[in-house]
Amino acid sequence: MRARCNEFDSTLATLAREGWCVLSGLLSPEQTLALADECEAMHDTHQLRPAHVGHGRDRSLLRGDHTHWFASDAPSAPQLAYAMRIDELRIALSRKLMLGLVDSESHYAVYRPGTGYARHLDCLRGCDARVISAVFYLNEAWQDAEGGALRLYLADRSHRDVYPRAGTLLLFLSAQFEHEVLPATRLRKSIACWMRQRVIGATG
Repeated sequence: MRARCNEFDSTLATLAREGWCVLSGLLSPEQTLALADECEAMHDTHQLRPAHVGHGRDRSLLRGDHTHWFASDAPSAPQLAYAMRIDELRIALSRKLMLGLVDSESHYAVYRPGTGYARHLDCLRGCDARVISAVFYLNEAWQDAEGGALRLYLADRSHRDVYPRAGTLLLFLSAQFEHEVLPATRLRKSIACWMRQRVIGATG
């Protein structure tokens, strides 16, 4: 167990200091490829649906991704491998940073060439359950010239671009960082995940 904690020490320290960080090595290349293949196959067979914005679930021009939510009670083998590792990270974050994270939710996200997601926060209106946003990228041999970066806006009004290379995991505080997905010239695949706290006394 101590080895697992040590694995994430640098990530936890950076997240505590900066509010965001990038981690590599969450999954093996073979596990990442299995997720990428499953995601693309689901996209090709029209199992992903156009994404919506907010509680109203209205389609919006703000975003152009197609998504498929993971079913926690019946994950595929690639999804299970991912979920187990994300849960290890969630537990480490919750214990070390005292974030009270109780669960997570994840979905595949595919952006077709030329589509993106306008600048936004990940917190849903009237609900602060989402604490940590995590994006795991599935794109082999991605080149910067192909675009598709997630642009993270920082408090000093600068920004950082994180390109969606396979095996990269981006973590950031959901309520603190506005961000957008820039259009790409090729199909862009990822897993979007939110680690959540229990909301006490929430109103509808």
